[in-house]
Amino acid sequence: MAFEPFFHFMRGIQGKLQSGSLGNPLSGQNGQQIAYVRNLQKEMKHNHSLHVPFEKLSVVIFDMETTGFFPEQGDQIISIGAVKMVGGVISKETFYSLVRYEKELPAKIEQLTGLSTEQLKDAPSLAEVLVKFYQYAQNSTLVAHHANHEKSFLQSANWKLFRTPFKHRIIDISFLYRVAEPKITFVRLEEFCEHNQIPLVDRHHALGDAKLTAQLWRIYIQKVQELGCQTLHDVFIRIAKQL
Repeated sequence: MAFEPFFHFMRGIQGKLQSGSLGNPLSGQNGQQIAYVRNLQKEMKHNHSLHVPFEKLSVVIFDMETTGFFPEQGDQIISIGAVKMVGGVISKETFYSLVRYEKELPAKIEQLTGLSTEQLKDAPSLAEVLVKFYQYAQNSTLVAHHANHEKSFLQSANWKLFRTPFKHRIIDISFLYRVAEPKITFVRLEEFCEHNQIPLVDRHHALGDAKLTAQLWRIYIQKVQELGCQTLHDVFIRIAKQL
C-alpha cells in the first residue's frame, strides 16, 4: 500500500539519534520526572489520531526557540510555547516557559528572540519544562510549522534527560500546505501568514509563533476538508499518491 512507506518516511524524517554524543544523561535528574515521561511515552502507542475527523481532532500547536539548529553539536532549547486546539477552535489555555541557559546567549539569538542571558539564568531546567509541557500536551498530537527542528531537539532531550525515545506524534503543518496549495513554494512562517492575511504578532517568540501556526492550522484543515480530506490519514494518502 502506498501509504505505508510514506508513513514510515514521515516517522523517521529526522533519522536516528546519535547516541554517542549525549554524555551522562541521567546524572542529577529527578526519578519521578523520568518515570512520568517514560509512562507517558508508553501511552503514545494508543494514540489513533490519524483517523480522527479534523473537527474532533485534539492537537497541541507548539514552537520552541533554540540557540541554534543542531542539538548534537550543543545547541539548546531556550523557550517553549504551545496552544491547544480541538478542530478549528483555539483554546485560551496556553503554555509558555523559558528554559535555563547558563552560557552567554549569542547576540544574534538575543536580537532575534528578544530574550537575554539574565532572563535564562534563573529559568527552570529543561527537564522541569519538558515534564510540564508533556503534562500540558498529554496524548494530544503535536503540530509545528516545519517540525524537523522541534522534533530533533525533543528526540535529543528525551534521550539525554529521560533515557526514553520521543514517541509523541508530531505533524508538520507543511503536509497540509502541500495538499491544499501544492504550487506554493513558501517556507517561512511569515510568508504563510501574509499569504493568509494573518497579522504578524510576536514573531520569533515561542508562544507567539505557536499562536500564528494555530491560525494557519485552522485555515488549512478547512482547505483540505474542502478537497475531500477529512482526517490526517486522508492527507497522507493524498501526498503519497503525489510521490
